[in-house]
Amino acid sequence: MIKGCTLFKRKPGMSVEDFQAYWLNEHPKVVTALPGIRRYVQSHPLAGGYRRGELVFDGLAEVWADDAAAFRAMSSSPQYEAVRADEAEFIDGASMIFLLTEEHVIKDGPAPADGLKNIEMVHHRPDLDIPEFQRYWREVHGPLAAQIPVIRRYVQSHVRLSGYARETKPVCDGLAITWFDSIDTMRESATTEAYTRTREDEPNFIDTDGTIPTVITREHVIVG
Repeated sequence: MIKGCTLFKRKPGMSVEDFQAYWLNEHPKVVTALPGIRRYVQSHPLAGGYRRGELVFDGLAEVWADDAAAFRAMSSSPQYEAVRADEAEFIDGASMIFLLTEEHVIKDGPAPADGLKNIEMVHHRPDLDIPEFQRYWREVHGPLAAQIPVIRRYVQSHVRLSGYARETKPVCDGLAITWFDSIDTMRESATTEAYTRTREDEPNFIDTDGTIPTVITREHVIVG
């Protein structure tokens, strides 16, 4: 299977609470009608994340399908038109970022019930080509991060190589997604030697000129 990841901001003037309530309770009615959908997960930022201002995104929607052909069929279906029409009720359409990805499970633990899901937008080091960046991230960096003891689950979502064939290149090169039991265990992770080694390795493959956009969320499994 492959996975479509959509990042977006809420509709201007809409509160975070109203946005999350509509997305969770109303929008699945049209999304779950899509043909070929195998799994559908929503990730909602924690309310506390807004204390310092707006976040880089207000939500991540992940949809799994069998292959690229299944996604093309999905996007050309009448049901997809209903999804797009409903998105206008709560999403800022100009903010939407879609990444068609291949998922690599680095640490295959269970996602903890009521745990936290940390999402980082990853950008490759400019002097690395994409296949080498992806190989290093998956085969070298991934095992380092998997050694952080309090990480319950760790998944890398790599933008498919076909996404780079277009004139407009992807906004980021993938998402690093980790699950923790709580905020306290996330903080604990930063005190470990494994965490230090992981951060020290990032300049070997990531563009570290800027900050890594990160949002802490709770996930809601709608399908799958």
